[in-house]
Amino acid sequence: MAGSFAQLARSVEKTKAVIAVSKEPLETSPFEIHTLGNRVLRQPARRISKVDESVRELTRDMLRSMYTAKGIGLAAPQVGIHQQLLVIDIDLENPSTPPLVLINPQINSSSASVETYEEGCLSIPGVYLDVVRPSAIVLSYRDEMGRPKKMKADGLMARCIQHEMDHLNGVLFVDRVTDKEGLTRELKEHGFERDHVRSLP
Repeated sequence: MAGSFAQLARSVEKTKAVIAVSKEPLETSPFEIHTLGNRVLRQPARRISKVDESVRELTRDMLRSMYTAKGIGLAAPQVGIHQQLLVIDIDLENPSTPPLVLINPQINSSSASVETYEEGCLSIPGVYLDVVRPSAIVLSYRDEMGRPKKMKADGLMARCIQHEMDHLNGVLFVDRVTDKEGLTRELKEHGFERDHVRSLP
C-alpha cells in the first residue's frame, strides 16, 4: 500500500515486532514489486503452515522492499510469493516504531460504519482513488514467532490491513473503486490497462 492518506490513525492494540530492519531505502530492492496486469497479483495466497526462520527472513526482505519503495504496506503476492504474509508500517518517519507482521490474518468482525479515503498501491504506482471500507476491524493472526494474536484496529491501520489482505485473495484496490470514470482516467494517465481491473459487485 502506498502511503498517501490524509488521515493518520492508530492501532487500538500495540503489537511489538521482533523483526528489526532499517527503514532507510536501499539502492537495490530485495524484491521486484509486480504491477497491475501481472497475473501473479490475481493468484490466491496459501496459508503458512510453519513459521520458521525462512519466514522471518522473507519478512525482513519484504520490509526492506517496502521501505525502499516508500510504502506503508506490502503483501507477499505483490513480490510473487503466494503465502499469507503481510508487513505494515504506518509510521515510516520514526525508526523506533516497529512494523506489524501478520501471518495467516483473518478478519473476525468489521464495524457497521464505513469510511471513504484515498488509497494507493505499490503495485499500481501513481494511481490514487477513493475506496469505501469498514472503519474498524477485529482480526486474528500469527506473529513472526508463530504466536496466535488478536487485535483491533481503526483508521489508517484498519484500512491498510484490509487493503493488504485483499492481495491475499487476488483483489486490488482498484477493483473496489466505484468512480469508474475517474478510475479509467487515472489508469490511462499512468499507463495501466482498464481491462486489468476486476470490478467487484
